[in-house]
Amino acid sequence: MLILSRKKGQSIIINNDIEIFISAVDGDQVKVGINAPIEVSILRKEVYEAVQASNKQALQTSLNPNDLKQLSSLKKK
Repeated sequence: MLILSRKKGQSIIINNDIEIFISAVDGDQVKVGINAPIEVSILRKEVYEAVQASNKQALQTSLNPNDLKQLSSLKKK
């Protein structure tokens, strides 16, 4: 892990095309701007972890074939 000190208005460049910009520092809160290509997904860690947990739960959910038939018949209506 690389740990850097930055001040308001300073940036960090990652992989030549992602810029992390320090927008403001107020006490223990830091506002960060991120400029990255559109294909780069950017999520707060807690959102990322919630999505991963939801995906894992969805994979573990067993489906009843009769439920699938009902869903299929609803689509046709």
